[in-house]
Amino acid sequence: MIPVARPFVGEEEIAAVAEVMRSGMLAQGDAVAAFEREFAAFCGAEHGIAVNTGTAALHAALACLGIGPGDEVIVPSFTFIATATAVSMTGATPIACDIEPATFTIDPEAVAENLSPATRAVIGVHLYGHPFDVDALSAICADEGIALVEDCAQAHGATWKGRQVGTFGDAGCFSFYPTKNMTTGEGGLVTTGDAALAGRIRRFINHGQSDKYLHTELGYNYRLTNIGGAIGRVQLGRLPGMNRQRQENAAYLSAHLDVPGLATPKTRPEATHVFHQYVVTLDGEFPLDREAFMAYLADHGIGSAVHYPMPVHMQPLYRGTPHPACPVSDRCARTVLSLPVHPGVSRGDCATICDVINGVE
Repeated sequence: MIPVARPFVGEEEIAAVAEVMRSGMLAQGDAVAAFEREFAAFCGAEHGIAVNTGTAALHAALACLGIGPGDEVIVPSFTFIATATAVSMTGATPIACDIEPATFTIDPEAVAENLSPATRAVIGVHLYGHPFDVDALSAICADEGIALVEDCAQAHGATWKGRQVGTFGDAGCFSFYPTKNMTTGEGGLVTTGDAALAGRIRRFINHGQSDKYLHTELGYNYRLTNIGGAIGRVQLGRLPGMNRQRQENAAYLSAHLDVPGLATPKTRPEATHVFHQYVVTLDGEFPLDREAFMAYLADHGIGSAVHYPMPVHMQPLYRGTPHPACPVSDRCARTVLSLPVHPGVSRGDCATICDVINGVE
């Protein structure tokens, strides 16, 4: 089976973990501090604060930006649920709006239409590794005097006009879940250019401590372990090469897939796409419905997945919350399909994927 996702780790990561284990310093320590510095430098950000999950990164960023009860935060409806639940964790209300069909990212026009006096922030998601329209969303947030938070969970190394994502908003929030473009096992990180915000986040993720055993505000235990930091440092060194492999695989698939009713991913000229997922769209011309197609792929040893089958505004958790109509999100949830593109996919695997799909009847 060619899996749709797989962690890409090796002996260097194992050796880094062993070194930490031998040191006896397993919780947050020097490896985390070094990883924070190195990841921030990679992005071109002034500050990096490592946390234990991408969800924690979003929650910490929003809470430390002062988002709370009575506030609204606009999010794309077509995203992983954590983009919205992180808002709910602060007591604020997520307002799910629609996406652009070509890139699957938040539609700036939909954002503008759903601003209200209660809007305090917008979360733009660089979905599947493709940056959202940074220029348009930044302009809206600047004009309205509201915060812009970048959800970079799937976009490590992606760029907009040559500049790394995670450096445009008030905060950039990364995830290092095992199947992301790079991993720490579980983990996350917040980038920011605001020293005061970075300080608030550091306290927030460490029980609200301003000094040892001095707790000046409500905080959480969101720290990353030294084990995770050690893995992250090795993975960061691998990231450019792993992203190139994803891009090369994606380019091969796009050049060789040729079936009526199957549309391959698009990349805006301003963007560098890092293909956390390679997502095709099926329409009525395609010979099979999505479920039958996934079964066909599985029968031929090819994994696939749907990211995501239910938009935020349709989730049971949020059905009682007013949301605008999101027809593009609804349609994408019915028609998208992710194919294998990760660094473990060989050129031979790519050829097999194309041959099998082009042979569908």
